[in-house]
Amino acid sequence: MKNILKLLPILCIVLSCNSDKKQEKTASTSQPKELSNDTAVDQKSDQLKASIKEGKFIYNDLCITCHMGNGEGVQRAFPPVADSDYLKNNQEASILAIKNGMSGEIVVNGITYNSAMAPLGLSNEEVADVMNYINHSWGNDYGDLITPQEVAKITE
Repeated sequence: MKNILKLLPILCIVLSCNSDKKQEKTASTSQPKELSNDTAVDQKSDQLKASIKEGKFIYNDLCITCHMGNGEGVQRAFPPVADSDYLKNNQEASILAIKNGMSGEIVVNGITYNSAMAPLGLSNEEVADVMNYINHSWGNDYGDLITPQEVAKITE
């Protein structure tokens, strides 16, 4: 059993490394909560909706293998992104993990994870889209629109 758990992170990394096999973007999206009718807010809401739609496509292409379709991850192997205290409280670290990969221990919802996440080779726009998708899916409501410009500023 321990050998299987050791191979699981490698298998997930190998299976998720298909970013250059872009598929037609036809994924349906979950709708974020509606914002006020103010024009600037409506534009932001439209931007957020579009980003969430793109983020869902990318998530389903690259992230779903480890973090699962429901965002619950695989307990003790791959952390959840749904209802995740780590994601909610560590937005910059989460962005860095998507940008650059991640290794080492983290604690998510009281459980210690020590898996490796390979860099996915995503652009700043794609990282922002994935963050907007996971921040506003599965009951998550973590903040406003994350822009590619904000992602570009986060380097360490």
